[in-house]
Amino acid sequence: MLAQLRPAFVATLFFTLLLGVAYPLAVTGIGALAFPFQAGGSLIRDAKGQVIGSALLAQGFSQPRYLHPRPSAAGSGYDAANSSGSNLGPLNPDLAKRVAKDTDALRGEGPGPVPADAVTTSASGLDPDISPANALRQVNRIAAARRLPASAVEHVVSASVEGPWLGLFGQPRVNVLKANIALDAAFPAAHP
Repeated sequence: MLAQLRPAFVATLFFTLLLGVAYPLAVTGIGALAFPFQAGGSLIRDAKGQVIGSALLAQGFSQPRYLHPRPSAAGSGYDAANSSGSNLGPLNPDLAKRVAKDTDALRGEGPGPVPADAVTTSASGLDPDISPANALRQVNRIAAARRLPASAVEHVVSASVEGPWLGLFGQPRVNVLKANIALDAAFPAAHP
């Protein structure tokens, strides 16, 4: 019996060390060398080197001079430790009331259709990107709050549009944090 247990024990130990320790360390090391920004959490830093956020997680911008992200159902809003969607189905009356209320509020900001991503949450509640239509719809509010011409703000927002990955995968999008940083950089006098 010991003759059968010993090879099983050795094989278990070998594969535990190989696949449970060596392989994860190798993949982590290769990832850190090949993609250091992504492996480090895609952290965005200010001019002083302080971390101000991640390109992968939404933040709650509510001031009128900034682009606003999608609504969030994560915790009390944009809480990465409590990531989740609302889990409300499309026929849920609570969801319909919230979407209608948010749509009416956005219609009060200006004419034109309200993009779906302006009133619906993402699955995680932490989607950092919005559609170009959603971003451009916010230009007049941002321009008024910063006391700038709408065309100047529209230029910065349009320059922040990222295309599909490799030109094929995904939709055009605007990363809210990066666009807000670009707005502050382009118009420092309008940034208190």
